[in-house]
Amino acid sequence: MIFIVVKFPIRPDKLDEWESVREAHTRGARSEEGCLFFDYSRSVDDPNEYVCVEAFRDEDAAVHHVNTQALKDFFERMPDIVSARPKIINTTIDQDDWGPMGEIVPRGA
Repeated sequence: MIFIVVKFPIRPDKLDEWESVREAHTRGARSEEGCLFFDYSRSVDDPNEYVCVEAFRDEDAAVHHVNTQALKDFFERMPDIVSARPKIINTTIDQDDWGPMGEIVPRGA
């Protein structure tokens, strides 16, 4: 699995535009065959920072994602929306999808 986490610092005056761009980006990525998951969350510490957590089945799926029109459109619009350069973690994990968490099991299960 290709696992990616990106922190996007958003200009406060661009939050409405960001929501529109983020939604289109999310719809595009989630429709790709090799996308395992793709989610955004807003930082609890900084209301102008959003974190994207995404995973793709394998390198072929990640390369396909990078070459989609949806991602190219996203990259084109983002320089006017971010307040600083986004930060990224991009790594390969020897896992096919989410695994069960060992520390928590529902009571009575």
